[in-house]
Amino acid sequence: MYDGDIIDAHHHLWDLASGWYSWLTTDRPDEMVFGDPEPLARDYLIPDYLVDWDGLSLVKSVHITAAHAGADATAETRWLQDLAGAHGFPHGIVAGAALEQPDAEETLAAQAAFDNVRGIRQIVSWHENPRFNFSERADVMADTSWRKGFAQLVKYGLSFDLMLFPTQLPDALDLARAFPETRIILNHTGSPVDRDEAGLARWRDGMKALSTADNVAVKISDLCAYDHDWTVASFRPFVRDTIEWFGVERCMFASDFPVALLNGRARQIYSAFMEIVADLSGDEQRALFHDNAATYYRLG
Repeated sequence: MYDGDIIDAHHHLWDLASGWYSWLTTDRPDEMVFGDPEPLARDYLIPDYLVDWDGLSLVKSVHITAAHAGADATAETRWLQDLAGAHGFPHGIVAGAALEQPDAEETLAAQAAFDNVRGIRQIVSWHENPRFNFSERADVMADTSWRKGFAQLVKYGLSFDLMLFPTQLPDALDLARAFPETRIILNHTGSPVDRDEAGLARWRDGMKALSTADNVAVKISDLCAYDHDWTVASFRPFVRDTIEWFGVERCMFASDFPVALLNGRARQIYSAFMEIVADLSGDEQRALFHDNAATYYRLG
């Protein structure tokens, strides 16, 4: 099984005193799609993150914003850039921006000015179950004002991290085709939360269709958020089908720590990934665990 270097293409850090994470403090719900968020309501900083990777060869990481953007969307980015200067980690930053706002381009320009910023994430995940919602509307990707902001990403050399639910995969395909020069990185394997026959068919059909857009890559990450009693066998079809549809060259493994730690430890989760792809060539495995993240997030 793979025993080489790993780049974690998706994790979070937070300092709750900052006030940027109200979803963990003043507005914390009793349940979210991944379970009860209460155990996450603690500071999670670089030393905590590195301890959670003990026993695995983590060499670089990409931080994905989980903050609620306030008046200054760059505040979290400044903090993260300072952490990178002090600790080395994170090597890449995916910052936040409200693309529908009139000042979206100004925000993108400001975020792109930081050395480690590689992309933008604005969560669009909407589900008919309100406990799972991260967005107030299902059709954000079709909104004219939002697309106007999205159109500016390529100007600043920024990719877009796309987090959604499977019902929104058709809109994602339309977005990818409308902006073929913008690199889109789908989060969490398309968030396959609905495990009945209809829900799984919707995920499969949406993912297969989205794979036809060459500018879309996928992070195979936090499958345990949608499968709390997971096993290697239950992970396997989501991992292997995604790789089959998108190809090894457009897939990468990632952690989503600390969120994924609610339902597994690093060694458990990554051992499952390693076992599932153990039959692939050494180069293919290295691409999934290391090289593709370096390429898509321009980590050198």
